[in-house]
Amino acid sequence: MILIIVLGCAIFLTVGYLTYGKFLAQRVFELSDKNPVPSHEMEDGVDYVPAKKGMLLGQHFSAIAAAGPINGPVQAAILFGWVPALIWVLLGSVFIGGVHDMGSLIASVRHKATSISEVVRQHVSHRAWILFMLFIWICLVYVIVAFTDTTASSFVGLVTLENGDTVAGAAIASSSIMYLILPIIMGLLMRFAKLKEGLAVAIFLPLVGVAIWAGKYIPFSIPVANEAMEQKVWCVIILAYCLIAAMLPMWLLLQPRGALGGYFLYIALFVAAIGVVFGGYEINYPAFIPMMADGNMQNNMFPILFITIACGACSGFHALVSSGTSSKQLNKESDAKSVGYGSMLLEGMVAVISIVCVMILAQDSEMITKAPNFIYASGIGSFMELIGIPAVFGVSFGLMAFTTFVYDTLDVCTRLGRYIIQELTGWKDKKGIVIGTALTAGVPVFFIFQTSGDVPAWKIFWNLFGASNQLLAALALVGVTIWLYHSKKGVKLCMVTLIPAVFMFIMSNWALVIMIFEGWVLKKGNPAVPFVSFILLVLAFWVAIETIISVIKDKKAEDEDIAVTPA
Repeated sequence: MILIIVLGCAIFLTVGYLTYGKFLAQRVFELSDKNPVPSHEMEDGVDYVPAKKGMLLGQHFSAIAAAGPINGPVQAAILFGWVPALIWVLLGSVFIGGVHDMGSLIASVRHKATSISEVVRQHVSHRAWILFMLFIWICLVYVIVAFTDTTASSFVGLVTLENGDTVAGAAIASSSIMYLILPIIMGLLMRFAKLKEGLAVAIFLPLVGVAIWAGKYIPFSIPVANEAMEQKVWCVIILAYCLIAAMLPMWLLLQPRGALGGYFLYIALFVAAIGVVFGGYEINYPAFIPMMADGNMQNNMFPILFITIACGACSGFHALVSSGTSSKQLNKESDAKSVGYGSMLLEGMVAVISIVCVMILAQDSEMITKAPNFIYASGIGSFMELIGIPAVFGVSFGLMAFTTFVYDTLDVCTRLGRYIIQELTGWKDKKGIVIGTALTAGVPVFFIFQTSGDVPAWKIFWNLFGASNQLLAALALVGVTIWLYHSKKGVKLCMVTLIPAVFMFIMSNWALVIMIFEGWVLKKGNPAVPFVSFILLVLAFWVAIETIISVIKDKKAEDEDIAVTPA
């Protein structure tokens, strides 16, 4: 049964790419390789660097995927059942997430690779641009908080498998450090020894496997009082890495790690496919979890399902990657279909595999209580056992796949946060680079250390991250819609982006209102959550109002032009 479901999901996503993706490329965005692209027109060897489609696809996929398509779908499947989670992942990826990603990418390319916020400034107003930039920066901070803490959780403690074997977090930490060194060496060889990408990947990809294997023999742990403190220390170390990585040239770390990470993640998908095909697994987890229990509401599927799954179906963060780094590397416009739309559907498939990792568990399984990264890694470990690979290596492989997703995202988030601060302040020199990066990597430290007790930071802030992320997607889609409108696209074609924008705007703000009510009225949770939710709510509605005013003014100007034009 699982095999049929996964094959059905893969077919649905493939058909979506071939049909709806083609419609978007040809009718809505009218991609043409005759149009100049910024990577060639503005090439500088640092940020504007043309990349081959395969390399950019891997880098972009690795950057956008992160922890989202694992954490979110796993949590949603546990809370609501696997059927609602699967339905939203499939429909959201094809008709909302993919449209959002491709639209943001090509809108940026057509505006000299400026950010999606700059598109808003040119087509709405300067004030809307400032508000949107502030909104984006806050969202980036919470992406960094959620993903840093989740990654750090992989580096501490022990995971006991069903066969009694254990996987040490210290081993994953060692493997992870070795993994981060490999792309730097790869980048140097590609830059100065002119090593071809294909040969470089063929050499360094097996070395990632060696790093996973070697980790258990040279575990690295931090000698502190307890696991909770060790996790926080790892958070600081990861953020320090982000600080450095975000200031390095793209060719030295971001591009080679993206290519290497992309292929590694393809292998993870392939391994999962092998497990699904030959595993013979039964579905053990309920398809639906009742919303009511003993006459009381135990979960709000609307809107919580949508903000929980987040990146697995649609993510505003993808607009920042598309318009922040990928648009500066796109070699030709036709590549936007694969890089923008295709990557989102690949991420949808990662989300499907994550949901399968829940489907094979019993509802009373102890694993259900674990963090989503461990549930995902446990599933990957089970799949790898089928081909004779020890479960310990398989779980380590799964955790490394998880951290591989996240590293690219954290790097890109920090880099994008720096871009935003530089754009807002006008600091384009080295001072701006250092201050912008330090603020973006430093503020998350404050929020991570605001948490205490047994509840990890990622769990406290996940719904806030999800709501802000989905709301960012809605606002990005609004920006793309206004650009299409000003490009004289028909109203029907504008609906392709406007309808998803309205849906995501409603769901996200609904979730923010719930968090404000729970925090300020019911006195639940961390006090930072309702406060930040309120700020995001105000900023979002302000941007929406600015957009409506802009459209009304444009329409009025058009009507006046028509009125004075002689017959």
